Amino acid sequence: MNILLNNPLQPDLNKLTKYLQQVNESHWYTNFGPLHQKLTNRLEEYLGVEHLLLVSNGTLALQVACKALGITSAITTPFSFVATTSSLLWQGMEVAFSDIDPESYNLCPTKLENALTEDEHFDAIVATHVYGNPCNVTEIENVAKKFNKKVIYDAAHAFGVKIGEQSILKFGDASTLSFHATKVFHTVEGGAIIFKHKADFEKAKQFINFGINADGSLGEPGINAKLNEYQCAVGLTLLDDIDAIIKHRAELFKLYCDQLKNIVELPIWHSKASYNGAYMPIYIADSERQLKIIEALTGNNIQCRRYFFPSLDVAYDKQKSFGCFSSQKIALGAICLPLHSYMTENDVLAVTDIIKENI
Repeated sequence: MNILLNNPLQPDLNKLTKYLQQVNESHWYTNFGPLHQKLTNRLEEYLGVEHLLLVSNGTLALQVACKALGITSAITTPFSFVATTSSLLWQGMEVAFSDIDPESYNLCPTKLENALTEDEHFDAIVATHVYGNPCNVTEIENVAKKFNKKVIYDAAHAFGVKIGEQSILKFGDASTLSFHATKVFHTVEGGAIIFKHKADFEKAKQFINFGINADGSLGEPGINAKLNEYQCAVGLTLLDDIDAIIKHRAELFKLYCDQLKNIVELPIWHSKASYNGAYMPIYIADSERQLKIIEALTGNNIQCRRYFFPSLDVAYDKQKSFGCFSSQKIALGAICLPLHSYMTENDVLAVTDIIKENI
């Protein structure tokens, strides 16, 4: 038995080669080429959004979104991948942490409101849809309106997720995606920003091309954050099969939940959300039981990972924190089990049987 934690999607080489031949024939390898435009159009249609800007990775997506929206300080979640916070700190932003809801693992609107009541000088809220589980977007929007704050959602885990019939990417002033190879959909490296307003999209498009204006003159200083044509080719190839991929991953996720719902603690999912099977998180509070499970899985060549650990308010303890007890607690007990497109139902049952035997 050998079950990997993650196994990135492999593009069909025959399809991919045809796209790459188009690139070679056009001699247009980057700078908003034909495949860049085609992928943009197809993603907007598939995801049900407008104003989607492809960028070279998910970290730059967050940074460019902040720059385009004029954000220099933000309250964010301590329970997320490190890039949610490090991308902001890297460009000199002031960052503070507000605690999560202990059931959903997402930024808690009530605690967020308390934090802003205590100190409301921050420009924005940066929240993550953790593991692809949507935040309470309605309540976060209410808090943002009350304090007149911008909202950016880190939706790196939430490709294809909807609340009801509406894409999760349509909430907030901007949402960002990661197309890293480990994600549900990828371009090897890459990402995207979805803006609420076209003016912000246009500004960001200029920023990712060195700040060059449409007429060739120089505007505000920018950077190079464009997605090249070869990477767009990978995205176009994988997008052909994305419905089947998400359906399979979601079925595996539901099977895990059915097998483990009375065995370990599971995060409470948004009641109106669709599933994309991005991750399979479980929570085991007792450290000895947790260690026993990890050792049993690894001893059977099954990969697992404490994720996300540590809580980011602990890792970046020089930043202001409004008290993040729940995040620190969840970070100590959260484990991600294997979940990827090449797994089978039997693989899931093998994992859950070992957990049941050792819990």
